[in-house]
Amino acid sequence: MSHKEVTSSSARQVALQVLVKIEEAGAFSNIQLNKSLQEASLTRADAGLVTEIVYGTISRKLTIDHILNQCVAKGVKKLQLWVHQLLRLSVYQIIWLDRIPAHAVVNEAVKIAKKKGHQGISGMVNGVLRNIIRQQESFIPDKLEGKNEVETLSIRYSFPVWLVKHFVSEYGSELAEQILHSSNIPPHSSIRVNTTKVQQAVLIDKLSEQQIIAKPSLLAADGLVVEQGGHLAANELFNQGYYSIQDESSMLVAEVLAAKPNMRVLDACAAPGGKAMHIAERMHGKGTIYANDLYEHKALLIKQQAERLGLFNIEVSASDAALLDRAYEPESFDAVLLDAPCSGLGVIKRKPEIKWTKQQQDIEEIAKIQTNLLDVVSRLVKTGGSLVYSTCTLAKQENELQLERFLAAHPQFQLDPNWDDSLLDRLRHAGVINESFKGYIQLLPHQANSDGFFIARLIKR
Repeated sequence: MSHKEVTSSSARQVALQVLVKIEEAGAFSNIQLNKSLQEASLTRADAGLVTEIVYGTISRKLTIDHILNQCVAKGVKKLQLWVHQLLRLSVYQIIWLDRIPAHAVVNEAVKIAKKKGHQGISGMVNGVLRNIIRQQESFIPDKLEGKNEVETLSIRYSFPVWLVKHFVSEYGSELAEQILHSSNIPPHSSIRVNTTKVQQAVLIDKLSEQQIIAKPSLLAADGLVVEQGGHLAANELFNQGYYSIQDESSMLVAEVLAAKPNMRVLDACAAPGGKAMHIAERMHGKGTIYANDLYEHKALLIKQQAERLGLFNIEVSASDAALLDRAYEPESFDAVLLDAPCSGLGVIKRKPEIKWTKQQQDIEEIAKIQTNLLDVVSRLVKTGGSLVYSTCTLAKQENELQLERFLAAHPQFQLDPNWDDSLLDRLRHAGVINESFKGYIQLLPHQANSDGFFIARLIKR
């Protein structure tokens, strides 16, 4: 990346615009970022810088405000929204992006402040940022302190106090700190090979011809970790259906379900369709997968994915999963997947705004929905069939405790620990399971640098 690209003010102006819209309208970071990048037509390097600044600033904003409040005369609450966001993104670069010279960050911020505001604002921005640079040693995140352990972790890792308390109470201080730390690390890219079209080794070679470096995932059998590459969703190989973009943890769900050709399988909450596609690929196009989602526009996304991947054994429907027992006969499926709506605490590294938009009561409310959905879809599993329950959260109320409640209410189901040996070996190697494995996993974000994920397999006796 050249010095000119790194210090491009247009990149920072785009980042500022995205951050203001997210803060102002509660927009989703990924949607707003993609929209702004398409409109801005930046170089690949500048688009990468914008992405890094936006996600990093959102993720670290509590820590940044803790620093700013010590350097802004009346505190950050008195600042205009755009000025606050400009200071935030500048502090993020000064503290966390070593490759960008601090003086360049200040110069660009002052330029933007002069363009958008008046002399007084640009002078204030200049003074605050230069003050932070002078005191940078005392603003190292690992050295920041709060009134107690929870507040210290909250300030250092930029998580709301309620969520730090939640992780500490469920996982203990040491594990909670590992979760907080890993949730701030930008995710790596991973793709799932469409094994109905191409072998893993062949796809690695095809990507390599385009200077995209990929290697087999250590966690997911059909996964590749992309170490270096361009816009994976705009690639011709993607358009031709050779791969899908999916996190490694999410790829494990189809492996756990272990559907065989000619089975009849239901994916009750399927959008955007990654897991349903993976199941179909593993069934070699034989049998049928019924992929359902609540919304018509999301059902359309599932259909589009199936077409792109050349999978013709997927039936798509749009209806409330809580009513699926009315749409299908009891015990009419060999396997049912409930990838349930959840609080999303396992995907914070991809969607950092989750930290700031969720509350404890959200966990309680979503757990009630999950309980109802489990009750409904379990009626559709054949005797001898499988029910797989998964979420992308770390909250025990939505995971282990949800499972306990279900098993107590449905004695005909029991946990099934007879997972594929190769999968169990990979999970052991990643430190996800030990000798006491019972038939479910709670994958934590630091264990394989993946999303946090919960997966359980039950068998109906």
